[in-house]
Amino acid sequence: MSDLFAAAGLGDDAPTPLAERLRPQTLAEVIGQEALVGPDGKLTRLLAAGRLGSIIFWGPPGVGKTTIARLLAGEAGLEFEQLSAIFSGVAELRKVFDRAKARRATGKGTLLFVDEIHRFNKAQQDGFLPHMEDGTIVLVGATTENPSFELNAALLSRAQVYVLERLDADALDALLARAEIEMGRTLPLSAEARGALIAMADGDGRFALTLAETIFSAVTDGAEPLSVEELGKLADRRAPNYDKKGEGHYNLASALQKSIRGSDADAALYWAARMLEGGEDPMFLLRRLIVIAAEDVGNADPRALPLAIAARDAFHMLGRPEGDIPIGQLVAYLATAPKSNASHVAFKLAKAAAQETGSLAPPMHAVNAPTEVMKDLGYAKGYQYDHDAEDGFAGLDYFPPEMGRRRFYEPTDRGYDRAIGERLAEWRKKRGEE
Repeated sequence: MSDLFAAAGLGDDAPTPLAERLRPQTLAEVIGQEALVGPDGKLTRLLAAGRLGSIIFWGPPGVGKTTIARLLAGEAGLEFEQLSAIFSGVAELRKVFDRAKARRATGKGTLLFVDEIHRFNKAQQDGFLPHMEDGTIVLVGATTENPSFELNAALLSRAQVYVLERLDADALDALLARAEIEMGRTLPLSAEARGALIAMADGDGRFALTLAETIFSAVTDGAEPLSVEELGKLADRRAPNYDKKGEGHYNLASALQKSIRGSDADAALYWAARMLEGGEDPMFLLRRLIVIAAEDVGNADPRALPLAIAARDAFHMLGRPEGDIPIGQLVAYLATAPKSNASHVAFKLAKAAAQETGSLAPPMHAVNAPTEVMKDLGYAKGYQYDHDAEDGFAGLDYFPPEMGRRRFYEPTDRGYDRAIGERLAEWRKKRGEE
């Protein structure tokens, strides 16, 4: 068996991956998280004051969550224990707690780092609470999901949440510079290809270093630097970091709708493309665009909603990739259309009034009288057929008599809304409202 491990490069003398060799040894060496571990960072101040408590790190992959947790343990004089919620269960947790209790009896504290802590169920998360409260452990949990949605309120109330940012281009370039020092040579990439590598990393430092190590291994020292095209052949382009069921899903959908509402066509096209490139279900995107057509464009351009439904039908007929074309057309149309949420606001007001007024009956002239008994009771009395009236408007009031008239719909002066507003004003005048 040992021969098999050695053949796979997993023996005792197997080379350590570049990302592991470059793992920071002090908090000051951590790149891209200055707000937490810089000279005046939040964690730096906590360590200086000796007040390190339980923590939840929230951030994307490859930004230093594990590294920072390990360094915090060292600087706080705590024993470092690490678990992954994916591979650990109750038995493993019990063993860790037992070791921490034994350690505490000798005056030594424990920092327990739990990766992907949101993967633990409610009962498992509750299991941390007594050990956090009595000081047996300092818990540091790491999650890529929004803690507000994924972690128990009781756990969150006993821990401070810190956000780790995705590494920007400067931070990733600094990591590559460290890799060059470690390897003793310049990364064999053209300037454009180096920029492409940083873009492919998508804020993930570990991915950037892994890809850099692949390039160092594939290109001999002194060879011509790789071009963007040659880099693409060596390394598959990475899919954007996008969780179709997590917070990123809702954040990008929100950015799309707000870009369209704000008439920023270029940004709207970008967010729609980000969602599709990240693997989003196109039907989710189309449903959202149909909502936008009704909610944000509304009657300022009544063609928007039929176009949105047509784009959905076109996607069903075409499939991908051609089905993306009508999606792009729809996004551009909605973003550049005049906007009005007047009908949306009016219907919400009408719903509130319906809840308030209960079961009020319509006025008698608004109901049918299919029988003589109903006619004798006054059903349909006073009704005037609008098509027979001058200008097709008889001017009757259709609200319940006990309720009185209310005004819900106030069109804007944008797009087709303006014409609707003019008609409403004319009818209100004839009805004697103005």
